[in-house]
Amino acid sequence: MRQSFLSDPTLERHFKGHKDAVTSVDFSCTMKQIVTGSMDSSVIIWNMKPQMRAYRFEGHKDAVFSVQFSPSGHLVASASRDKTVRLWVPTRKADSTVFRAHTATVRSVNFSGDGQTMVTASDDKTVKLWTVHRQKFLFSLNQHINWVRCAKFSPDNRLIVSCSDDKTIKLWDKNSRECIHSFYEHVGYANHVDFHPSGTCIAAAGTDNSVKVWDIRSHKMIQHYKVHNSVVNSLSFHSSGNFLLTASSDSTVKVLDLVEGKLLYTLHGHQGSVTSVAFSRNGEYFATGGADEQVMVWKSNFDGDVCDSAQFKKTLRTPAQPTTNLHKSVHPQMVRSEALEDCDMRDCRTARAQDGDHGKTSGLHNSRPVSLSTNRQAQNQDVPKRLPRVQTQQQASNGAVPPALTSTLEHIVSQLDILTKTVSILEQRLSLTEDKLKECLENQIEMGLHLQRQEEEEEEEEEEDEGLKS
Repeated sequence: MRQSFLSDPTLERHFKGHKDAVTSVDFSCTMKQIVTGSMDSSVIIWNMKPQMRAYRFEGHKDAVFSVQFSPSGHLVASASRDKTVRLWVPTRKADSTVFRAHTATVRSVNFSGDGQTMVTASDDKTVKLWTVHRQKFLFSLNQHINWVRCAKFSPDNRLIVSCSDDKTIKLWDKNSRECIHSFYEHVGYANHVDFHPSGTCIAAAGTDNSVKVWDIRSHKMIQHYKVHNSVVNSLSFHSSGNFLLTASSDSTVKVLDLVEGKLLYTLHGHQGSVTSVAFSRNGEYFATGGADEQVMVWKSNFDGDVCDSAQFKKTLRTPAQPTTNLHKSVHPQMVRSEALEDCDMRDCRTARAQDGDHGKTSGLHNSRPVSLSTNRQAQNQDVPKRLPRVQTQQQASNGAVPPALTSTLEHIVSQLDILTKTVSILEQRLSLTEDKLKECLENQIEMGLHLQRQEEEEEEEEEEDEGLKS
């Protein structure tokens, strides 16, 4: 049985300190800290406790596109346009390690559930896996033929999902390193993709202004939400699996009820595009970041909403047909408006990280509070298509492609695939060579230290002998 005791989401905190658009946001496992990345090339660790200092980490040489706390909360990973990934210790010292992850912009970084592995996605058309310890390269996934926007681990760490500008969403088996299925987008491409907490579904945020939910077992699209008026940039599942949070360039954040298949709330507050959203680990809070350089933290108020997991899975397998009374109509005006003072950022410290070094500190300016509203939406046009018809390739294309051009394109794609595989093999060989060189160097250092100790012992014995003779 499903019991609904929903209250409207409320704005709890408001942070401002970035000098350009916020691109990514994530909560620590303890909910004590939030990390954000920005086009201003910095990473900021915000403390949820009022009057606590925030720390700006500066080490990247270009825009930061993705940030994430490790499952333990002891590390923060950041991916940048400077082609590197950094691992930070989220403390005042700003200790960090950096490695060149790709040959082009790194769009996404994600930790595995056990915190032992990272997956990165890049404009060099590859998805790569790394060990967190020593950042050792493991292998590449190479079948995308355009920029890869996002890559995520499944909850059980067995699968990886990635989305690309080549209009595909690919599902990979981590152990076999094979692509086990490709989902095709016929209009636009996916900006962001993630697994449902159950691991049975994925959701994709599209440039066609819609959000799609796919069943990875049947490979069918089971829900399709056309609730935004512009590109959808980011999404995040609630830990219960019952709700989905979406962010769009139409300046709004939407809360979707996946069990009922309907839009619950439209949240206003950001001026301009909302670029990133993330639920906290327990789903009690969520954060949003935007092109207006602001970070907002909301209380979900979903705690009393309970749904049996079996009922949820059944709903996704056999969704009901949409009806005109799925939503309760509410006038699209402000339901709740709340002006909040944002935290005192005068004590925010800036740390310039240089591979473990930390530097001078300075303050961030205080910012003005914002007034924003939470609207419970109920328009019939917001009802998702529960059993959508997926366009065929012929329906999606505007006209026939000449056979000669098709043949040429296929040849080019095959050549690119061969080149990509060759690069992957070279990378693996280079990684092995680096490991052997490191091992050899360590052995030489150890041997040198051993010889040095022997020489010192011999000198001491000679001095003792001379002392005895005298």
